Amino acid sequence: MVEKTESIRTSARSARGMDALDRRILGALSQDATQSYAAISEQVGLSAPAVHERVKRLRASGAIKATVAQIDGAQVGKPILAFIHVDTIGWGKTREIMALEQFPEVEEIHSTTGDTCLIMKVRVASPQALEGLLSKVYDIEGVRGTSTYLTLSTVLERTAQADVTADLESVSYPR
Repeated sequence: MVEKTESIRTSARSARGMDALDRRILGALSQDATQSYAAISEQVGLSAPAVHERVKRLRASGAIKATVAQIDGAQVGKPILAFIHVDTIGWGKTREIMALEQFPEVEEIHSTTGDTCLIMKVRVASPQALEGLLSKVYDIEGVRGTSTYLTLSTVLERTAQADVTADLESVSYPR
Protein backbone atom coordinates (compact mmCIF):
# COMPACT_ATOMS: atom_id res chain seq x y z
CA MET A 1 0.00 0.00 0.00
CA VAL A 2 1.35 3.41 -0.97
CA GLU A 3 0.75 6.00 1.70
CA LYS A 4 0.52 9.69 0.82
CA THR A 5 2.91 11.54 3.09
CA GLU A 6 2.54 15.08 1.80
CA SER A 7 0.45 16.19 4.76
CA ILE A 8 2.11 14.08 7.47
CA ARG A 9 5.18 16.22 7.95
CA THR A 10 4.39 19.42 9.81
CA SER A 11 6.71 21.88 11.44
CA ALA A 12 6.72 25.21 13.17
CA ARG A 13 7.76 26.78 9.85
CA SER A 14 4.50 25.80 8.13
CA ALA A 15 2.55 27.59 10.87
CA ARG A 16 4.82 30.68 10.77
CA GLY A 17 4.19 31.78 7.22
CA MET A 18 6.65 32.67 4.50
CA ASP A 19 10.29 33.42 5.11
CA ALA A 20 12.91 34.96 2.84
CA LEU A 21 13.86 31.58 1.30
CA ASP A 22 10.22 30.86 0.45
CA ARG A 23 10.02 34.25 -1.25
CA ARG A 24 13.19 33.54 -3.24
CA ILE A 25 11.80 30.17 -4.33
CA LEU A 26 8.54 31.84 -5.40
CA GLY A 27 10.57 34.47 -7.27
CA ALA A 28 12.46 31.76 -9.16
CA LEU A 29 9.23 29.91 -9.98
CA SER A 30 7.53 33.10 -11.16
CA GLN A 31 10.35 33.58 -13.69
CA ASP A 32 10.18 29.99 -14.98
CA ALA A 33 7.94 27.40 -13.35
CA THR A 34 9.37 24.63 -15.55
CA GLN A 35 12.86 24.74 -14.06
CA SER A 36 13.98 21.82 -11.91
CA TYR A 37 14.23 21.84 -8.14
CA ALA A 38 18.00 21.43 -8.62
CA ALA A 39 18.15 24.63 -10.69
CA ILE A 40 16.12 26.51 -8.08
CA SER A 41 18.29 25.09 -5.30
CA GLU A 42 21.36 26.65 -6.92
CA GLN A 43 19.61 30.03 -7.00
CA VAL A 44 18.42 30.00 -3.39
CA GLY A 45 21.18 28.04 -1.62
CA LEU A 46 19.17 25.01 -0.48
CA SER A 47 19.28 21.36 -1.50
CA ALA A 48 16.86 20.22 -4.21
CA PRO A 49 14.89 18.05 -1.72
CA ALA A 50 14.55 21.04 0.64
CA VAL A 51 13.26 23.18 -2.24
CA HIS A 52 10.81 20.41 -3.16
CA GLU A 53 9.49 20.26 0.41
CA ARG A 54 9.07 24.03 0.55
CA VAL A 55 7.25 24.07 -2.80
CA LYS A 56 4.89 21.37 -1.51
CA ARG A 57 4.19 23.48 1.60
CA LEU A 58 3.67 26.61 -0.52
CA ARG A 59 1.15 24.71 -2.67
CA ALA A 60 -0.64 23.33 0.40
CA SER A 61 -0.84 26.80 1.97
CA GLY A 62 -2.33 28.32 -1.18
CA ALA A 63 0.64 30.63 -1.83
CA ILE A 64 1.04 28.79 -5.15
CA LYS A 65 -2.45 28.64 -6.62
CA ALA A 66 -1.60 26.92 -9.90
CA THR A 67 1.14 26.27 -12.42
CA VAL A 68 0.00 27.42 -15.84
CA ALA A 69 1.42 28.27 -19.25
CA GLN A 70 1.52 31.96 -20.06
CA ILE A 71 0.02 32.08 -23.54
CA ASP A 72 0.79 34.83 -26.05
CA GLY A 73 -2.57 36.28 -27.13
CA ALA A 74 -1.38 37.27 -30.59
CA GLN A 75 -0.02 33.76 -31.25
CA VAL A 76 -3.44 32.22 -30.57
CA GLY A 77 -5.35 34.70 -32.69
CA LYS A 78 -6.31 37.21 -29.98
CA PRO A 79 -4.03 40.20 -30.54
CA ILE A 80 -6.34 42.82 -28.97
CA LEU A 81 -6.09 43.32 -25.23
CA ALA A 82 -8.71 45.55 -23.62
CA PHE A 83 -9.94 46.52 -20.18
CA ILE A 84 -13.68 46.97 -19.82
CA HIS A 85 -15.06 48.95 -16.92
CA VAL A 86 -18.60 47.74 -16.24
CA ASP A 87 -21.09 49.95 -14.39
CA THR A 88 -24.03 48.14 -12.86
CA ILE A 89 -27.24 48.92 -11.09
CA GLY A 90 -26.77 47.98 -7.45
CA TRP A 91 -24.15 45.51 -6.35
CA GLY A 92 -22.18 44.33 -9.39
CA LYS A 93 -21.47 40.76 -8.32
CA THR A 94 -24.78 39.19 -9.30
CA ARG A 95 -25.01 35.64 -10.62
CA GLU A 96 -25.84 36.98 -14.09
CA ILE A 97 -22.82 39.28 -14.20
CA MET A 98 -20.44 36.70 -12.73
CA ALA A 99 -21.47 34.40 -15.60
CA LEU A 100 -19.13 36.55 -17.72
CA GLU A 101 -16.33 34.27 -16.53
CA GLN A 102 -17.71 31.65 -18.92
CA PHE A 103 -16.56 33.66 -21.97
CA PRO A 104 -13.06 32.56 -23.06
CA GLU A 105 -12.21 36.16 -24.00
CA VAL A 106 -12.51 37.22 -20.34
CA GLU A 107 -9.20 36.69 -18.54
CA GLU A 108 -9.89 38.54 -15.30
CA ILE A 109 -12.81 40.12 -13.47
CA HIS A 110 -12.16 42.49 -10.58
CA SER A 111 -14.71 44.04 -8.23
CA THR A 112 -13.54 47.60 -7.62
CA THR A 113 -14.08 50.83 -5.76
CA GLY A 114 -14.32 54.19 -7.46
CA ASP A 115 -16.36 55.17 -10.47
CA THR A 116 -16.92 51.64 -11.83
CA CYS A 117 -18.18 48.38 -10.34
CA LEU A 118 -16.13 45.80 -12.23
CA ILE A 119 -13.01 45.81 -14.37
CA MET A 120 -12.56 43.01 -16.87
CA LYS A 121 -9.39 42.13 -18.74
CA VAL A 122 -10.26 40.64 -22.13
CA ARG A 123 -8.41 39.41 -25.24
CA VAL A 124 -10.17 39.26 -28.58
CA ALA A 125 -9.37 38.55 -32.22
CA SER A 126 -10.66 41.79 -33.75
CA PRO A 127 -12.59 45.01 -33.13
CA GLN A 128 -15.67 43.15 -34.32
CA ALA A 129 -15.09 40.42 -31.73
CA LEU A 130 -14.78 43.12 -29.06
CA GLU A 131 -18.02 44.66 -30.24
CA GLY A 132 -19.71 41.25 -30.04
CA LEU A 133 -18.43 40.72 -26.50
CA LEU A 134 -19.64 44.18 -25.47
CA SER A 135 -23.04 43.33 -26.96
CA LYS A 136 -23.19 40.24 -24.72
CA VAL A 137 -22.17 42.32 -21.70
CA TYR A 138 -24.98 44.81 -22.40
CA ASP A 139 -27.46 41.94 -22.68
CA ILE A 140 -26.87 41.10 -19.01
CA GLU A 141 -29.52 42.32 -16.62
CA GLY A 142 -28.16 45.05 -14.34
CA VAL A 143 -25.46 46.40 -16.68
CA ARG A 144 -25.85 50.15 -16.92
CA GLY A 145 -22.84 51.00 -19.08
CA THR A 146 -19.23 50.26 -19.98
CA SER A 147 -16.02 52.09 -20.74
CA THR A 148 -13.50 50.19 -22.83
CA TYR A 149 -9.77 50.85 -22.95
CA LEU A 150 -7.70 49.26 -25.73
CA THR A 151 -4.09 48.43 -24.99
CA LEU A 152 -1.59 49.74 -27.53
CA SER A 153 1.35 47.84 -26.06
CA THR A 154 2.19 46.03 -22.85
CA VAL A 155 5.14 47.33 -20.87
CA LEU A 156 4.93 44.83 -18.00
CA GLU A 157 2.73 41.79 -17.48
CA ARG A 158 3.51 39.31 -14.73
CA THR A 159 1.98 37.39 -11.87
CA ALA A 160 2.06 38.52 -8.27
CA GLN A 161 5.62 38.85 -7.01
CA ALA A 162 6.75 37.45 -3.65
CA ASP A 163 9.70 39.82 -3.27
CA VAL A 164 9.35 42.73 -0.88
CA THR A 165 11.03 46.09 -1.35
CA ALA A 166 12.24 46.71 2.17
CA ASP A 167 13.54 50.23 1.65
CA LEU A 168 12.04 52.23 -1.20
CA GLU A 169 14.70 54.91 -0.80
CA SER A 170 17.37 52.40 -1.87
CA VAL A 171 15.58 51.69 -5.16
CA SER A 172 17.03 53.61 -8.11
CA TYR A 173 14.63 54.70 -10.79
CA PRO A 174 15.65 55.47 -14.38
CA ARG A 175 15.50 59.12 -15.35
